[in-house]
Amino acid sequence: MKLSIIVPVYNMAADSKLNYCIDSLLAQTLADYEIIAVDDASTDHSLSILRDYEKEHPDRIRVIASERNHHQGGARNLGIRAAKGEFIGLIDSDDWAAPDMFEKLVRKADKTGADVVGCDYSMVDRHTMETGRIEQINTPEQTGILTTAKRRLLFLQPGNMVVKIYRRSIITENELWFPEDVFYEDNCMSPLWMYFCTHFERVEEPLYYYYQHDTSTVHTISLARCRDRMVTMELLIDYSKKFGFYEEYFPELEFKFTELYFVNTLFTCMVGSDKGKYRFVKELWEGLNSFFPDFEKNAYYREKIHPENQKFIRLLRKSQFMFFIYYYGLRAYRQIRKKLQKG
Repeated sequence: MKLSIIVPVYNMAADSKLNYCIDSLLAQTLADYEIIAVDDASTDHSLSILRDYEKEHPDRIRVIASERNHHQGGARNLGIRAAKGEFIGLIDSDDWAAPDMFEKLVRKADKTGADVVGCDYSMVDRHTMETGRIEQINTPEQTGILTTAKRRLLFLQPGNMVVKIYRRSIITENELWFPEDVFYEDNCMSPLWMYFCTHFERVEEPLYYYYQHDTSTVHTISLARCRDRMVTMELLIDYSKKFGFYEEYFPELEFKFTELYFVNTLFTCMVGSDKGKYRFVKELWEGLNSFFPDFEKNAYYREKIHPENQKFIRLLRKSQFMFFIYYYGLRAYRQIRKKLQKG
């Protein structure tokens, strides 16, 4: 079999989100593929929807029901272990694919010998096959036979996993399993999977539809989820040492850890409303400095982190109390100015 498409599912029955996703996969023009839908202990009727599809399309769909919820990473692992395809494709159960997406990715892999092939995606806020805002996930400079220079670029920006197909043997032979029971598992595994690939190609079309809605992981802020992001980045550093590429790619790993573990998490938590934020920021700061105390000297950090955020972080280094006062004072000022400009 050429391709296994893994679909982790958790409580996606409402508003026909799950149906739209599965229907798009059944409509694929690729001939030789399977759909493995993994229900991650849903509490709605997602599993019954999947079972109906399985009865109707037994030669195309297999359903796995997890007894416990292990989040998306755990569901993906179950699907990959059950997969038979030469390649693995991943899709989120609230997104969908253009009818020719997987045929085009597989054709590119067969033509070039690549072991990972990606495409761009279209940002949409409704169920449609019309193209929305196009996001280019990777760049031509990252493609081809993966040299050290290209790998450095991929560590900095590995791109979304759901817009790619990967040779399954690379995952299983190296035991590159997703972290379970946490969110943001892609932050760890996306650069790791790309590191083990040897040839990357792209189809320069927006073939994947990324559905934006209020219940998406990216729109749900909590300190618990912030800590999940910290955990996944710590795992990436552990893996880099285990597999022996920590020293060679130290600048890239230091920056990516700083960006995702610290910078993104810091400003995400500041927007949220959870209590205990002050203690959490202290924990976050101490965690960063235990891994990379000289992060501000990193050339990527100086180049890629917004100057205003660098200013905030310099203030945080001097005084956490003053950081909080300045951050929320500036935020209040900008909100007031925005209202006055509108009025």
